[in-house]
Amino acid sequence: MKKIISFFLQGLLYAVPLAVTIYVLVQTFLFLDNLIPVDIPGIGLLVILVLITLVGFFGQLIITKPIYTFFDGLLKKAPLIKIVYSAVKDLLSAFVGKEKKFRNPVLVKIYENASIERLGFITEKDLSELGIENKLAVYLPSSYGVLGELVIVPVENVKSLDVHPAEIMKFIISGGVTKI
Repeated sequence: MKKIISFFLQGLLYAVPLAVTIYVLVQTFLFLDNLIPVDIPGIGLLVILVLITLVGFFGQLIITKPIYTFFDGLLKKAPLIKIVYSAVKDLLSAFVGKEKKFRNPVLVKIYENASIERLGFITEKDLSELGIENKLAVYLPSSYGVLGELVIVPVENVKSLDVHPAEIMKFIISGGVTKI
């Protein structure tokens, strides 16, 4: 009996917020449709969508962004944590952030006379700040994981591919099972 009551209460936790949200949206829609003197079908829905979008925008601007900035600043100041945090953050932003570093898919010969090649992405073309000339930094993602390795290879061992980067990444991560 306790299990049934537990499931019932859990169901309420899921259903009530959803039902209240739908009810509020419907009532707001009806209110706005009756409030606007012009009889344009769907104008209430449009107004609701615009209002919710504005609430989301201002919520992010006023609430989410300052909190994120505060915690981001704290993590960047912690001695050991900042190294790991910055590296993971940079890697994730390279995949899905605004920078999207993995734009140049390549086929790489890791060894000069190798017959085996790997798929990867050029991450840096100029390594002169490290004192390395005529070589590229190439990230080689691993299959079935988010790990990979960075290799520095001669420019002549890298062949650019005319394939969308997302397709190459999907192919690598799937272990070559996905079709390009």
